[in-house]
Amino acid sequence: MARKILFAALGLAAASVIALGIIAGARAPDRDVREFQTEDYPIRVAPVVSGLSHPWSLAFLPDGDMLITERDGRLRRVHNGMLERQPIAGTPRIHATNQEGLLDIALHPAFSQNHLLYLTYSKEGPGGTTIALARGRLDGNALSDLQDIFVADNWSTVDGNIGSRLAFLRDGTLLMTTGDRHLQKPAQDPSRHWGKILRLRDDGTVPLDNPFAAGSGYRTEIFTTGHRNPQGLAIHPTTGAVYETEHGPAGGDELNRILPGRNYGWPLVTYGKNYDGSIITDETERDGMEPSLKHWVPSIAPSGLAIYLGSRFPKWRDNLFIGAMARGRQGTQLYRLDLSTKPIHQEAMLGKLVHRIRDVRQGPDGLLYLLTDDGSDRLLRIEPALP
Repeated sequence: MARKILFAALGLAAASVIALGIIAGARAPDRDVREFQTEDYPIRVAPVVSGLSHPWSLAFLPDGDMLITERDGRLRRVHNGMLERQPIAGTPRIHATNQEGLLDIALHPAFSQNHLLYLTYSKEGPGGTTIALARGRLDGNALSDLQDIFVADNWSTVDGNIGSRLAFLRDGTLLMTTGDRHLQKPAQDPSRHWGKILRLRDDGTVPLDNPFAAGSGYRTEIFTTGHRNPQGLAIHPTTGAVYETEHGPAGGDELNRILPGRNYGWPLVTYGKNYDGSIITDETERDGMEPSLKHWVPSIAPSGLAIYLGSRFPKWRDNLFIGAMARGRQGTQLYRLDLSTKPIHQEAMLGKLVHRIRDVRQGPDGLLYLLTDDGSDRLLRIEPALP
């Protein structure tokens, strides 16, 4: 009898160990890790957090936490690798739809001292919605002193093509993208904010050295014209080079090098067509308009854009990484572009994943971070594979 009791106890202990193993396995982040062989490195794609709802943008705080915007209006904090349940309070009232809502986030260059951050969002008004820029102070788990510091003249009742990326230049001024709201022609209208990249001071006012600050029929905030729907923006911190990606129509997505005062052509020049197959223009180039560095036909639906400057993948230094929202036969694509080669060398990565990549960022740890937006929304990390 004693032996039976002993064996039963041992069986119960073994079952407990097995159960614990199952629980641990279910919680272990490595269960969803995928490995890939790129042209230069074996890499791992590991989930950091899940349970997000249509995330749009990511920012890294000096204390190691991360902030993630969700399109439906929530600002979430990732602390010690865990997504906090309670969103950060004090975000603006937003208009959330399939393509609009709470969008980009950027930290002030002196965030460590002033705790200021910037949000773009879809603002409602009598003319429909437009893109607005709000600035507030992060105070614990809330935003204080939040106010709109710039509201674009980009009002429309048509959903989407709203642009909405932010990036600080080395001089402390802020670039902000706006889309054409599907109307095309206003992207060439210098008196309107549609289809433009704008340059603002950190308080939302206009720098006196803007390319059209003297007026001459242009809105003084305008930095560049002729864009369709710019949703990728990155600035090289050493060279100051500005790169932008934008959605074309059916085909004609672009990567551009942004220079002040230039016209990037939309809709007078494009490699794309209307969604119904009709021709927008026969011209793909025109004197006085900047050609793209690269274009994609068919579309890849480019989203977030990052310039890699870390040490974990030294062969990728100064390469661009572009997330793609369009999933083709090869599955998910993260595009690596080496601008030092002519023509530009492109590598498509992560083909076996099934995610739409909304944003791409380099973390302070030298690794790459991706936000997915497809109903199984996660923050992913790309790291070197273990030998």
